[in-house]
Amino acid sequence: MKITAMTLIAATAVAGLETQAAVRTEKDIPYADGPSRVLDIRVPVGETNFPTVVWLHGGGLSGGARHFIPLSDGKIAQVAVEYRLLGKDASRGEDCIEDAAAAVAWTLAHIAEYGGDPKKVYLCGKSAGAYLSMMVGMDPKWLAALGRSNRELAGIVAVSGQATKHFNVRKFAGDDDPQYLPKIDDLAPLAHVSKDVPPIVSVCGEPPYEWKCRAEENRLLVSSLEALGHPFARYVECPLCDHGRVDAPAWGYIQLFVRGRLP
Repeated sequence: MKITAMTLIAATAVAGLETQAAVRTEKDIPYADGPSRVLDIRVPVGETNFPTVVWLHGGGLSGGARHFIPLSDGKIAQVAVEYRLLGKDASRGEDCIEDAAAAVAWTLAHIAEYGGDPKKVYLCGKSAGAYLSMMVGMDPKWLAALGRSNRELAGIVAVSGQATKHFNVRKFAGDDDPQYLPKIDDLAPLAHVSKDVPPIVSVCGEPPYEWKCRAEENRLLVSSLEALGHPFARYVECPLCDHGRVDAPAWGYIQLFVRGRLP
């Protein structure tokens, strides 16, 4: 399903979700061995069975750093993930995906200790983080290697993510073909479309403002999921938004999705 021209409506609807809550934050929690494999967690104080957003930052898999996102609903916990970066402490795209999967596995195993509901864990990310979210959430092997299942996720939100093989995954594997020549293999989310992946929402800016081909790839991903009988795949296009401006409406759509209010 494609949702368009609803950005302002969604932003207004989010006002109805705004809740003030005291929060507790813990930082630099290791989810695997290695200095770059840490996360921060923010949880509402005095709440139980709350949902959790695992957030994977953008930066082309070669930059960026973990951070919380500005959700107005303070009763949604957040896990901000640091992962190895290409050209620094990662040499291949698989390293980044493995880290994302390990952080998700840690959250599924430990969020109940903080009062959260492990059945309400949502994997979300922007740009490169959205690519990682789709890879971990759609290809079962990454979580299966850690004794978990992608079906344990309550949902996936990919904000302006690459649905074909990520251009930097290709570059660091020695592929010097043009960036916009699409590749679909085992390291492309599009290779893993299935009616059995968790509920998924793709949020993109509007062409021609959005990153080239990004909206079109995500339309294809959602359309393919629907064609295969997926029960909840949504594509949201935010009018006049480019790769950066899509952030603000995306926070609202994440909250609507987590609270079960996305049309």
